[in-house]
Amino acid sequence: MHLKLFVLSASSVVLWLAPLTALDKTLDIHKALQGVSLTAAIACAVSAGNLARKQAEQNEIEEIKTRAIAADVVDEIATSAYISQQQRQQEAEQILATDERIDEQEAELNSIKESLELLLNQTSSDSGPLAVVNLSTRQREQIELILQCHAKGISGKNKILKKVWGVSAGSSQAYRNAKAEYEYLMPFIKEEGVG
Repeated sequence: MHLKLFVLSASSVVLWLAPLTALDKTLDIHKALQGVSLTAAIACAVSAGNLARKQAEQNEIEEIKTRAIAADVVDEIATSAYISQQQRQQEAEQILATDERIDEQEAELNSIKESLELLLNQTSSDSGPLAVVNLSTRQREQIELILQCHAKGISGKNKILKKVWGVSAGSSQAYRNAKAEYEYLMPFIKEEGVG
């Protein structure tokens, strides 16, 4: 395409200049040849211009295609990065959810363990006289705190639950657990002679 454009441009220049310099302007045949040569030069110039325009359009189309391909590649990379980010986020959420379930299971196991300890202590105390030796250190400390509350004149169950266990009256699981422990410990406190 470039060679054809070059040949047409060179031909138009040669056909334009050659008759003007080589042919005599007084002879009719030379005038006719000059006219034909000038017409051919104009035709070559127009053809060269059309080829140049087509070449420019093709270059523009190629440039648009190149930009479209580049945009597709960028879009594909961005999409894969987004999908990769979403997968990492989902994996992180699954790990966090697993950790939360493990924490919940540990809390539930601790609650069951405490309930079993209370039941074990209650069973051993039902079979004979109340034995303080079966109580855990924490339960002994709670008995001591309850006795201190009684010594200070604090005697209401809800006030003692608030002071010893830090829970307010209500329907929360913490309140129910504290109430159950309080009721379990009361026979030991009565045995101490406070009740």
